[in-house]
Formats: sequence, structure tokens, C-alpha cells
Amino acid sequence: MTQVYNFCAGPAMLPKPVMLKAQQEFINWHDTECSVMELSHRSKEFVAVAKQAEADLRELMVIPENYKVLFCHGGGRGQFSAVPLNLLPQGKSADYVVSGSWSKAAAAEAINFGEINIIDVVNETPEGKSVQPSEQWQLNKEAAYVHYCPNETVDGIEMFTVPETNGVPLVADMSSTILSRAIDVSKFALIYAGAQKNIGPSGLAIVIVRDDLLNQAAKTTPSIMNYTLIANNGSMHNTPPTYAWYLAGLVFDWLKELGGVNKIAELNQQKAALLYQTIDQSDFYSNNIDSQYRSLMNVPFWLVNEELNSEFLAQAEAAGLTALKGHRSVGGMRASIYNAMPLAGVQALIDFMKKFEQEVN
Repeated sequence: MTQVYNFCAGPAMLPKPVMLKAQQEFINWHDTECSVMELSHRSKEFVAVAKQAEADLRELMVIPENYKVLFCHGGGRGQFSAVPLNLLPQGKSADYVVSGSWSKAAAAEAINFGEINIIDVVNETPEGKSVQPSEQWQLNKEAAYVHYCPNETVDGIEMFTVPETNGVPLVADMSSTILSRAIDVSKFALIYAGAQKNIGPSGLAIVIVRDDLLNQAAKTTPSIMNYTLIANNGSMHNTPPTYAWYLAGLVFDWLKELGGVNKIAELNQQKAALLYQTIDQSDFYSNNIDSQYRSLMNVPFWLVNEELNSEFLAQAEAAGLTALKGHRSVGGMRASIYNAMPLAGVQALIDFMKKFEQEVN
């Protein structure tokens, strides 16, 4: 049987050890004679699962004590609305830094809730798409917050330096980069991430919010999006996505056993370097992102002869390399190589790319 590697941008592959453990526990979790998804979220058994997951995430990310960790519904897009509802008071504005498709979508949603200042930071250079240095961003020193997306899943752009906002709360959509490399959480006022890339299945979102940003939600904020209400109720004001929470906990445990965030960062650097090297050394493939801003998680690439796209995808699928078609807005190919993608999967893709190039040339 052909080994299959799933390069989907999300929902993405989960670590095989996690899936095997979840399979083993699916019907009879810890001798309870029922699935963890059938347990009451308020039972002592599930509360223990939830507390352990939070503790492990705090350990992995070194989250300071003055931050709440929330397990929320709605994925990343849900937070596009939740952030301004909780952090943008009437009469204030927020800065939205646009570096690609997802930051653009976040800004478009935020406009529904208040005054938004959009700052486009993408430059076209001879070296490819680049990002304007953050010290050149035209930020409003009176803004309620600055929102940005460190890694653009569609565009393959990643910013590795945390922007300086001079005291204005910094909000980051880390849906596609969380836990892929170490960050200093204290530099952020709020971090959110849809789970379906590096954490677990779709539908769950993680929010890490500094305590001083609570108690600011607009009166019209739905309770399911009210950070203060969620925090005060241990993310259980309503029934949370319990199975997704459980799976996230298994992923955190897997990461710890692997050696933590620094260890997975080394592997991610290695995977990305090998793939970009293959693209750069070929006249058959190309990538249009300045090397300083190339994503470690999402690698878009194009065949110089785009008439071969369909054949490339068909042969890749037959070889067990799935979901390589690029996003419809940019075309080409895209290999998403999140934490769960093993080095062997990236090597299999590289071997296929070289073989395909040789056969058609």
C-alpha cells in the first residue's frame, strides 16, 4: 500500500501517534465504557482532560500567569468578529496590517464592528513578494489595538520578527504558525489560532488573552464570543467542542514527548529548507516570495509550464502526495508542511518533483 502524505492547508494532517491513540480510546476512554466525546463537559473526568490540555499548552508556549487561555468555538474566522467585539470600544479605531489573504479577510470582518485603519505592507520586489519593515508601518499610536497575521497560509508569507507597536496592544492571528517555533507570548496582548493546522480538528479556536484586556466587550457581544464570560467559566459557559479539546490535548502531549517547541522548530526549518532548495535549484519550478519572508508552514510553488499542472497533480495523487493544488486565488501548487508532516513526507514530495521534472523534460 502506498504511503499517503496529506499536504492540505487545513484541515491538516494530525500526528499519526495522536490518531492511533485516539483510535484506541475512541469507544472506551480510560475504562469508562464510553467515548470521551460522550462525557459531560462538567464531569470530573473531562474537566481533568481540559485542565491538562491547558497546562501542557502553557508549558509548551511558556504562557505567563497574567494571560487566560480560552478554548472557543468558531475557528479562526469566529475570532475575526470576536476580537473587535471584545477589544474595539466605541469611538476608537484599530489598525489592521494586511500581508495576504487571511489578514485581508480579518480586516473585512472587523469593518462591521468599528473604525478600521488598513495598512497594506506587501511589496513587489525583484526578489519576489516582500513585507515592508514594521518600523515603516503607518500605525496610529491611539489605536485600540494592532492586528496582524504572522503567517499567511494562502500566500506563503511569514514574518519572523514581532512588530513594535509602542504600547498599543498587539493581536496576532497565529492559526497557521502557532507551536511551529518559539515566540515570546509577553510581546502580544492577544493571540488566537484556529486549531485545524497545528493543534487539532477544525471548529476549535485557542485564544490567549492578557488579563487587562478582559471586561471590555461591547454589550452586543454574543456570550459565546465574550472573552470575559468564557474566561470566568473556564471555557465552559456553554458546551465546548469537547472532542476537539481532547484531541488538542493529545497533540500537546505528543509535542512535549517530541521535545517541545524548540525541537519541532528545528524539524520545521529542516523540512522547509529542503523543499525551497529543491525549488530554487530547478528551472522547472518557482516560488515568488522573497527568501526573508518565506513561510515555514505553507510553501507555494509554480510549474514554469502551467499546462503541466493537471498532470503533476494527478501523478502526485497516484504517488500518495495529496492536496497539493494551490489556493484558487493564486493557482499553482502549495505544500503545507505543518508540525505533523514528517520529514519523510517532504522528502517523498521532493523525490517526486525531481522525477516528474526529469520525465517531462
